[in-house]
Amino acid sequence: MRMNTFVITGQLIDLHQRTIYPAEIHVENGIVADIKKTENADDQYILPGFVDAHIHVESSMLTPSNFAKLAVKHGTVGTVSDPHEIANVCGIEGVRYMIEDSKKTPFKIFFGAPSCVPATSFETAGACLNSNDIRQLLQDDDIWYLTEMMNYPGVLFKDPEVLAKIEAAKSIGKPVDGHAPGLRGEQAMQYASAGITTDHECFTLEEALDKIGAGMKILIREGSAAKNYEALSSLLETHPDKVMFCSDDKHPDELMESHINALVKRSLAKGYDLFNVLRAASANAIQHYGLPVGQLRINDPADFIVADNLSELNILQTYIGGEIVMAGGDSKIKNVPIVPINNFNALPRQNGDFKLKASGSGIRVIEAIEGQLVTNEIHCEAYIKNGYYESDVDNDFLKMAVINRYAANEPASICFIKNFGLKHGAIASTVAHDCHNIIAIGVDDESLTKAVNAVIAHKGGIAATDGNDIKVLGLPIAGLMSDQEGSIVASKYVEINQFVGKMGSKLQAPFMTLSFMALLVIPSLKLSDKGLFDGNKFEFVTVGLV
Repeated sequence: MRMNTFVITGQLIDLHQRTIYPAEIHVENGIVADIKKTENADDQYILPGFVDAHIHVESSMLTPSNFAKLAVKHGTVGTVSDPHEIANVCGIEGVRYMIEDSKKTPFKIFFGAPSCVPATSFETAGACLNSNDIRQLLQDDDIWYLTEMMNYPGVLFKDPEVLAKIEAAKSIGKPVDGHAPGLRGEQAMQYASAGITTDHECFTLEEALDKIGAGMKILIREGSAAKNYEALSSLLETHPDKVMFCSDDKHPDELMESHINALVKRSLAKGYDLFNVLRAASANAIQHYGLPVGQLRINDPADFIVADNLSELNILQTYIGGEIVMAGGDSKIKNVPIVPINNFNALPRQNGDFKLKASGSGIRVIEAIEGQLVTNEIHCEAYIKNGYYESDVDNDFLKMAVINRYAANEPASICFIKNFGLKHGAIASTVAHDCHNIIAIGVDDESLTKAVNAVIAHKGGIAATDGNDIKVLGLPIAGLMSDQEGSIVASKYVEINQFVGKMGSKLQAPFMTLSFMALLVIPSLKLSDKGLFDGNKFEFVTVGLV
């Protein structure tokens, strides 16, 4: 129920004056009409709502409307969202789908125009957005910025199409997000000088400082896969006006537990200044992107949260546009009708589809790293049987496959990967950044076939088999999102993760880690549906080594 006119009292946290004082906040028709200092006020804290400065809502496996129901529980009132994932599957139609679904709730999701669809020409996507498409999207009032420019080599080498996309945003005053892992020094300066304003891929403090020196703002990322907070948190003290908090990718089980509020609590526990922390959690993003999100000032939208204290920071209530959307831990956002959208044409596979003929006594292996999107390249002796490379379970070198989901029966691309730890069975998923083809890892071809066919049967999803039993979470919306609400999706996701743990994996989030093993723009070694790819040299390489 919309609360058109009401007064709430408490200890107001004023980020702009950097003060805390007892106050009455008068709300009329969703706007902060007046703020009055008082002698006494309720023993609770009123502060601006949190904003996730960069997230792919699709990574939660939830529609925007179902994502909103969970996020408001943690004091989040808005997100800066890149619909890059669904755009790679369904193109502009997918972007429109996300915008329209988000409008069914009061939650504020600010979408951008996906800059890299596809991210490279070395993989098969379901769509392609050229500079004319981007220019068209950016004219839309529902599009707030140009999303992460992952093709940083294209920026550095002045690719005309890449520069045209950036210029389309700059010409109408919309920000351009960056994505350049490891870029430093002169190259960072060159990248930023093209008009790139942010980066969320820094994994060392030195890299972040280089990019700040180049004029960029740094998004401190702590998601379900990539976790860079510990490396970058000192920026809250040294460069408080240059940082924002983001999650990038947040799986449903973790979203059930926390969101940006977890970073706020963690920062306060480390002793960082309250006002610097809250700026990173809200005001910096609002100001950078020019978002119509309230900051607890007169005439602002009434977007704020109420917390019990400043140590545990338990969120008691969340308001958006003067509407109470969460109270007592319960979301007030209502269910909305969901109509799936998809682009899936892959046909079932057979065991023989995952054979890889040996071409040398050694192999290149992708080494996955817990909590990082980057990988290492290692070389090892191959396990060869009847002239074919096979998984070496004892040494944890497992077969990995990527299959084109957009064509009926394209051959699987095969390589090997370390650190997934499976002792039996296989896992498969259609959440595979950035083109979201089918990706799978298994100890034998029969298990790979069973897991892959399970996601094909559902036209998208995640699946695991121990060789006998099989568990599946169907994702009928673009093979990325469920049509069910968050608690159900989270429960099923946890169940499959635990099942994979029993199969031998020690990874905290095996499916999240799996989803980035086809992300070619993140070094060092990744696999696309077209082959094994060296992200440092930006070229295909062979699996076999002589």
